Amino acid sequence: MGLAVIYSRGRSGINAPLVTVEVHVANGLPALNIVGLPETAVKESKDRVRGAILNSRFEFPAQRITVNLAPADLPKEGGRFDLAIALGVLAASGQIPMVNLDQYECVGELSLGGELRAINGVLPIAIQARNQQRKLILPKENTAEAALVKGIEIIPASHLLEVCAHLSGQTLIHSVFQQPEATEIVSKIDFSDVHGQYHVKRAFEIAAAGAHNVLMLGPPGTGKSMLAARLPTILPFLTEEQAQESAAIASISNQGLNVANWLKPPFRAPHHTASAAAMVGGGSNPRPGEISLAHNGALFLDELPEFDRKVLEVLREPLETGHITISRAARQVDFPARFQLIAAMNPCPCGYLGDPSGRCHCSSEQVQRYRARVSGPLLDRIDMHLEVPRISHEVLRKGVAGGEESSATIRARVIAARNIALARSGKANSALSAKEVKQLCTLSEQSHLLLEQAMEKFGLSHRAYHRILKVALTIADLAGSEHIDIKHLSEAISYRKLDRHQ
Repeated sequence: MGLAVIYSRGRSGINAPLVTVEVHVANGLPALNIVGLPETAVKESKDRVRGAILNSRFEFPAQRITVNLAPADLPKEGGRFDLAIALGVLAASGQIPMVNLDQYECVGELSLGGELRAINGVLPIAIQARNQQRKLILPKENTAEAALVKGIEIIPASHLLEVCAHLSGQTLIHSVFQQPEATEIVSKIDFSDVHGQYHVKRAFEIAAAGAHNVLMLGPPGTGKSMLAARLPTILPFLTEEQAQESAAIASISNQGLNVANWLKPPFRAPHHTASAAAMVGGGSNPRPGEISLAHNGALFLDELPEFDRKVLEVLREPLETGHITISRAARQVDFPARFQLIAAMNPCPCGYLGDPSGRCHCSSEQVQRYRARVSGPLLDRIDMHLEVPRISHEVLRKGVAGGEESSATIRARVIAARNIALARSGKANSALSAKEVKQLCTLSEQSHLLLEQAMEKFGLSHRAYHRILKVALTIADLAGSEHIDIKHLSEAISYRKLDRHQ
């Protein structure tokens, strides 16, 4: 009779709570029972573990085996506990030594032949294992992802036999300490591809520098989607802390993590048929939605009025708070969701309102009904409203003398302005609280009068007041000015068109 204890990790949101795998081998009729709130995939691990042990030339005990996954009230899912259960059975039956098992954490799914298969959500596991100062044994395919975490010793293995040989001291697996270098990401798209639209490019530069939300309004084919797709090319790299947050969310999602571009801000562009659950996350065992996958990056919503009204309204709270809480009867999960919203819409149902060709025949009621699909409270949370008009055929054909500015040139100015904001408050200007806005955005008496007149004339809300000040502060940062001048404030006010009284 024997008892073995192996440490592993479960999943709860983007966290990886410790799961202690206790394996007890006792006399009795041969059986393998798993307790501790296992879901179907975990219950089925008994067959995978039995096959892996026998095909690895070990003996599967013909005794009563009880596997307890503690804590008992935490739901366990997936095949991540296969390796820990198999090692527990072998240690409890005396086939591998129990010495030093408490120095390791083990995750990995087993095949019937004993091969280790990759799992999702390795990055949060590696972070927690590092914090507990334990070594991490995992499938070799997950090595690159786990190596994004500094200060952790990784033991990558491809087979159960390799792990047993390492723990027995027969053939040690070389530990991995790897930290990927921050390399410049080469993009196939560039802002120089966009001819004309100078005021829109200027607005995108401001939006990138301050992480401000943007709404573009214009007829089809004027370059709205093209401009939005090029926003990531002018955004600064993520800090290591931000990159780990975003990578942890991608790691637990079904899409997985692209290790090569882990420092690049995420860019998500869901189709307008996406459901509310797809947007904010959900499921019986909640998974992150599009707004969380866009954490520390940008979320592009093309054809904004075509999204279901309920889908758009669920964006209001995370736009303010930077996180989303998904509640279920049995559990509650909190996902981070501080994203930059980039939206695009047509001016009317046919899309050609105001076009010089006069092809639009939409009535004023139709236009009003179309625009009303985007609620006032949501518009109020968008910092900048831009008109994207048609450009002349000559500009489209020839471009401009001297060529268009490249993304690298714009990005250099964005990084300089963002660094000013980080040095001042430790965050992008869009994330400033009302108290911080009051402290940092000091205005002259003339600027105060201008802002008050704009609020009175256009019927702007108090939220719009604060957002105008944040945008003005970003414009001042781009200009290298220590204070908000009246020209900075005037430009910021010009970006608040759609929420004015008509």
